[in-house]
Amino acid sequence: MPAPAAVILPTAGRPGYLDVALASIAPQAAAFGAEVLVVDDGPSDATRAVAARHGARYVAHDRGRGLNAARNTGARETTAPLLAYVDDDVEVRPGWLAALIVADAAQPAGVGVFTGPIRARFDGRPLALCGREDPPITHLDLGPGDRDCEHAWGANMAVRRSALERVGPFDETRELYGDEQEWQARLKAGGGRIRYVAGAALDHRRAQDDARIASLARAAYARGRASRRFDVFKGTAPAPREELRILAGCLLHGPRFRCANGPILSAHSLGRLRSLLDERVALPAVPPATPGVDDFLSGRSGFVAGRRGRLLRAHDALLDLADLPARPRRARAARVTPRRRVLVVGIERLDVANLIPHARAELARSRHDVTVDIVPAGTLGKFENLDVLLGHHDLPSFDWTIVMDDDVALPRDFVDTFVACAEAGGLRVAQPAHRRHSHAAWDVTRRQAGGDWRETTFVEIGPVTAFDREAAAVLLPFPQNLKMGWGLDAHWSAVARQRGWRIGVVDATPIGHTIRPAAEGYPRATAAAEARRFLDGRAYVPRGEVRTLSSHRIGERAT
Repeated sequence: MPAPAAVILPTAGRPGYLDVALASIAPQAAAFGAEVLVVDDGPSDATRAVAARHGARYVAHDRGRGLNAARNTGARETTAPLLAYVDDDVEVRPGWLAALIVADAAQPAGVGVFTGPIRARFDGRPLALCGREDPPITHLDLGPGDRDCEHAWGANMAVRRSALERVGPFDETRELYGDEQEWQARLKAGGGRIRYVAGAALDHRRAQDDARIASLARAAYARGRASRRFDVFKGTAPAPREELRILAGCLLHGPRFRCANGPILSAHSLGRLRSLLDERVALPAVPPATPGVDDFLSGRSGFVAGRRGRLLRAHDALLDLADLPARPRRARAARVTPRRRVLVVGIERLDVANLIPHARAELARSRHDVTVDIVPAGTLGKFENLDVLLGHHDLPSFDWTIVMDDDVALPRDFVDTFVACAEAGGLRVAQPAHRRHSHAAWDVTRRQAGGDWRETTFVEIGPVTAFDREAAAVLLPFPQNLKMGWGLDAHWSAVARQRGWRIGVVDATPIGHTIRPAAEGYPRATAAAEARRFLDGRAYVPRGEVRTLSSHRIGERAT
């Protein structure tokens, strides 16, 4: 005989939260002979150990496949007629499971989903909330009586197997936020009902650093991005003017009511605006590449101008605003990073506008020992000139060697923040991210919100590239007879993969590359032909393998 219910906890990399959830669930499950199943969205020894300690069955995906995939896996792994899905960051209250089992026995077949109160809880860091807006994490309170309702949040959602079989599995292509809503829309379209059970209550927790305003705002930003995309999917996305009106109200809410929800709500609204901008500036698909002919190129010019450029500038302004809470944390990390010797080399063109005076001033601000050697362009090609310049220095004596173009706007505290992030990530070759409105051909190099650095499969040859001592010993000086350097980055990335180096992009220090597009001073066809000759017989990372592997925040866990 199958168990009367199975409690299914999808999780990924949060054993501390899972431990609290299972400690509250396991005794209730044992009392009713219910199963407890942990579905790990990517194997983790720590998660497996927590599940074993509480007597839960453990199932793992070989890689991260998403929340809905974990829900479907949980359903396949049990034959129980009631599937009680909860998030890994909850603590169920006494009587939670009993209330769900009693409701399941009492309600007619048309009820496909049960839910209950979800109380927002912030352990150890009480938030000063004015009460005019909902708490900044998932919650639900429909009163003391049972009743039908419009939706059930995934933090507390019990699904009858009969309903799952009738409606079909959860859509695994749906991203986080909006994931369970799509399935419930199918349920209701077929006449199914959702029932609120007042006795099936649980707490939705945030603990330690996750209860800080900055962390809650970061999560709200991600929810905002996803919620706008889900509205687009449903065809209910508000007009830009309405999104801006909501942002204005959110920005005023905090100071007006002395409410911690103000910056969190603002972050959510900024996330929605970020997705709106993504809709407006979406790039056309990259054409298929031909191996050995153009697969070492991005497939795009990267040139930004006109209406798209204006939208991307607005996008950067939103990202700058969303980034403000992270700056003190990064500054603290930069201050404790050991002092390094840094060499910055570059070639300055005197026949066109450049930003070298501003770059020199910014580099001089660093607490590190920075040597700047930027000289006027000679008669040789760029990389031939750089080789001459590199030959004037004892590269092994420097912790970092940075090669920089002359038309780059550096952010404040560039070297200190960049070095701190690159070293925290163990990056051997790294580059600062481009601001969204930069001339940048590779999408992977444009700044992304939410992290300080990303591990990637590719780092480009410019406009700013940094090599730690080990990488500089292998990759510098540049190969002879290269004037324009195209294809070098594809080869470097393959060398990094062969040697087991981590390489990546630092989003915490976005640069502006706006006054001259790439290849402005030489023919693209000539540069591409040089790259084909250079790469012939050498390993390189082709366009189709260029991607972000993971995103991280300095001083915190990987995202």
